[in-house]
Amino acid sequence: MFLVISTLIVGGIRGGDFKKSTRPINLLDANRHVKNIVHADIVLNTPFAIIRTLKSNSFIKTKYEGITSQLILEKIQPIKQYHNNPPTRSNIVVMILESNGREYYGAFNKKSNIVDFKSYTPFLDSLSQHSMIYTNAYTNGRQSIHGMSSILAGIPSFKDAFTSSPFPKQKIESLVSTLESEGYRTSFFHGAANGSMGFLGFSNILGIDKYYGRTEFNDDSEFDGFWGIWDEPFLQFMKNTLDKEKAPFFSTIFTVSSHEPYNIPAKYKSKMPKGDIPIHKCIAYTDYSLKRFFTEAKKSPWFNNTIFVLVADHGNSTFYSEYRRPIERFAIPIIVYKPGSEYVGVDEDLAQQIDIYPTILDMIGYQKPFRSWGRSLLDKKSSSPFVINSTGSLYQFSRGNYICIFDGTKSLGFYDKNDKALANNLISSRNKEMNDLELSCKAFIQDYMERVVDQKLTTK
Repeated sequence: MFLVISTLIVGGIRGGDFKKSTRPINLLDANRHVKNIVHADIVLNTPFAIIRTLKSNSFIKTKYEGITSQLILEKIQPIKQYHNNPPTRSNIVVMILESNGREYYGAFNKKSNIVDFKSYTPFLDSLSQHSMIYTNAYTNGRQSIHGMSSILAGIPSFKDAFTSSPFPKQKIESLVSTLESEGYRTSFFHGAANGSMGFLGFSNILGIDKYYGRTEFNDDSEFDGFWGIWDEPFLQFMKNTLDKEKAPFFSTIFTVSSHEPYNIPAKYKSKMPKGDIPIHKCIAYTDYSLKRFFTEAKKSPWFNNTIFVLVADHGNSTFYSEYRRPIERFAIPIIVYKPGSEYVGVDEDLAQQIDIYPTILDMIGYQKPFRSWGRSLLDKKSSSPFVINSTGSLYQFSRGNYICIFDGTKSLGFYDKNDKALANNLISSRNKEMNDLELSCKAFIQDYMERVVDQKLTTK
């Protein structure tokens, strides 16, 4: 009886089964079962809440010497407002590509020193020729749920996921809220079991109108047997669903097929390149699935008035040694495509996931103030390009000529911006730019922790 009960407890903790497609439930999952997020506390119980937050709360307000509110406004500019473009009502489609590190893309490695480089993304390489691509872009987290909060809400995750902390159940200004205020309908697509990875719970917190998962797809003949619905049929399901949507709409899809155990449909095994590591064939399959989506979407009336943003949630298995370097482990592609637009080219400035939120608002001419730690990638005047992320124990802050490694209290090292391996520590030769970099890093962390803990993730 003890063994049976223990097994059932483990199944319950994992959310009802023993597959990797679901994760141990946390506070975020309470939001799956309510329409109003303030009711989530009724679903939760005190022992569960204590257990889930006992050792996972790294969100503590920090006050650094010399970091004032005025300095934060100058260095971090947490409230943005743009007047660069006239207001438009373009549809928005954000495609978050599972584990699609930058190293798989030919268009993003033209200037790399990799000998005999092989691309596994022929379609996206082709699309990049008609898009604005950011070849020096990085993630703001290490896991899929980190990517969702960074991209859609501009909230990075450092030691712990923001969504797994005690603080996500609050009013959050995001792409969802700002676009809905402009009359957009919003939706989120993920082919895994509904609620997998905490996506459904966080979707409800953000206020997304409609969530489409494996349940709504309603055809398990296309189930991969492990994670969810294969990318090709699920992307077609998304396209068909958007055909029925009233414009303007904002829709996000999170793909699933480029995830371990790295399987692809049997009918494509002989058609996709095997590659050097298991994930390569999956990257190629997702690329083909996207080609099929765009081929069909071009026939839809909404296509030509849509901004497409394609970005990875995080990197993953690496084959080339260049992408095993500490900084490059966070390297991802960012592609912004607008059919018929003159917005085409290669931008080599630093970019990051949290920049997507303000970039989209800038593109559509959203002119109200909004809360964002990122910057519009279109705006070259208001702020300097930078990237911040975390190894789980150390912050990495890049801007200008240097990379700063910060432990939360002090800087442990400064490195040349091209020293992605962090091989030559320059801290013994600190200069004014390095000191300013550390100051900006502290200002970002202080403002981030204060806004998260004090529930100030809006402009008000």
